[in-house]
Order: sequence, then C-alpha cells, then structure tokens
Amino acid sequence: MVIIGIGLVQRLVAAQFPQWAGLPVEPVDSAGTSNDMYRLGEDMVVRLPRLAGSATEVEKEHHWLPRLAPGLPAAIPVPLGMGTPAEGFPWHWSVYRWLEGENPTVGRLAEPALLAKDLAEFVAALHRIDPADGPPSYRSGPLATRDAETRGAIAELHGAIDTDAATAAWETALRAPARTGPAVWVHADLQPGNLLITGGRLSAVIDFGCLGVGDPAVDLIVAWYVLSADARGVFRAALAADSAAWARGRGWALSIALIELRYYRDTNPVMAAIARHVIREVLADHHEHTGVPGMTA
Repeated sequence: MVIIGIGLVQRLVAAQFPQWAGLPVEPVDSAGTSNDMYRLGEDMVVRLPRLAGSATEVEKEHHWLPRLAPGLPAAIPVPLGMGTPAEGFPWHWSVYRWLEGENPTVGRLAEPALLAKDLAEFVAALHRIDPADGPPSYRSGPLATRDAETRGAIAELHGAIDTDAATAAWETALRAPARTGPAVWVHADLQPGNLLITGGRLSAVIDFGCLGVGDPAVDLIVAWYVLSADARGVFRAALAADSAAWARGRGWALSIALIELRYYRDTNPVMAAIARHVIREVLADHHEHTGVPGMTA
C-alpha cells in the first residue's frame, strides 16, 4: 500500500494542474478501503487509489461517467482531470467535482420510503442506458462463481454469525433461476458509503469502481445495505423486481457482506458493522420468506 498524505497531494496537483496549485487540501474522512480522498478548494476532490486493483478503474471512470451522467436522475462524479504517476505515486489519479451530501445512516433515515423510491429510480435509469461496448462489471458473473469464496467466509465466521442460517440463505440464493435477458449497466456496489443524501433524499451516487455490465440483480443489494424492511418493499415494488431477481439480489448482498465481514472484522469497524447489519437483515428476510431460522450476526 502506498503512503498518501496532504504533502503528496499538494505536490501532484501543483506539478500537473498548476491552475489549482495553492488551493487548500484537506483529507476527507471515509471508511472506504480502495481510495483516499482529499478536498481541493471548495468545489473539487482529489481521489487517489490505495491499491493497484483500484488504480485500474481510474481510466474506466473517466471514460464512462460523462457518458452515463445525462441518463441518470441523481448526480454522479464529474471528472475534471486525470493525473499521471509522479512524486513516487505509481498510478493514475483523479480530480472530481465535489458533491454535497452525507452518507445515509442505516436505521436513521429521515425519509426511508422516499429514499427507496429515489434509489429505485436511479437503478432503473442506469439499467436502461445502452450497454453497448461496456466492460464486464467486477461483479458480473452468476452467483455460483462466488460459491467457494462465500462458503469459505461462512466457515471462517463460525462463532461470529449463525453459520447454519447463512448457509441455508446462501443455498436458497443459488437455487434462484438465472437471468435470461441481456446484461445491463450496473453500479454493483450500492452501499451506504457510496450514496449521498440531502434532506433525506438521494442526491448523488459515487465510487463507480465496480461499474460495468452484468446482472441487474446485483444492484438490489442496496435494499439490504441501506433500507429497512418496510422501505425495502417500496423499493422492490418501484422496480417491479420478480422473485428470481430478488432472490439473486439477496444472495449478492449476503455474499458481499460475508466476505467483507471476514476481511474487515478486525481492521475496519465501520465496514464490519455494516456487514453485520446486512447479514442480520438478509437472514431475517430469508426466515420470513422460507421459515428457515435466521439468527443475529
């Protein structure tokens, strides 16, 4: 992992974007694990990959985000400049327009039903955009391709979660009928840290590192990552998601959360807490629909 700090950001900006040299640079507090962000002046943000895997997404975002933005009902990042490796920093990096808003706090949503409708509107609009020439999403394969990793996470979390209930919920998701339609644009990482709300309503969606074409069910994860059970129903109705898509979406949410909890439970308390919440929501939801017991995580 590369060490990033204010000094490095100031040097990179001064050398490559001299028109912004001298603007104040302040770190942005975030529990994110793929990028570091620094506010640049009043209306910009510098985003630098922490890992080589994240660096591969920089050019993709600069190419596709301006093409997707006109078809979306909420703001998404606006690329203002792409920096090149320098000053000991080995990867491309970005300057974006600053987007106002705050991350939703699960369980403390001011307008849960309205937010659910906003999220459904955004997801539906993204899925309608022509996917021609779009790259595969980072999360684009069928759930079965995640089976070994998901079961491995369940095994490693023995004693931390109800592994029997998690296994039952995962196996139910694996039995869901596969999608037969064409792949569509998906964000594939609609978690609280990647959403901004203002006045209880969705104002922006950020971090498109997983962007690509895939099964639209992966974008249903937001129903368990952000929404309460009641608002989840509003979201599903607004999207008219059928039972197969809903089951796959629940499986995606469970798999992602299990793997995140295994990875972050001792290193990132915020991410671990979110993952535990998602697992609880999925297991309770699974129990409600199947009668198979779901315990707390």
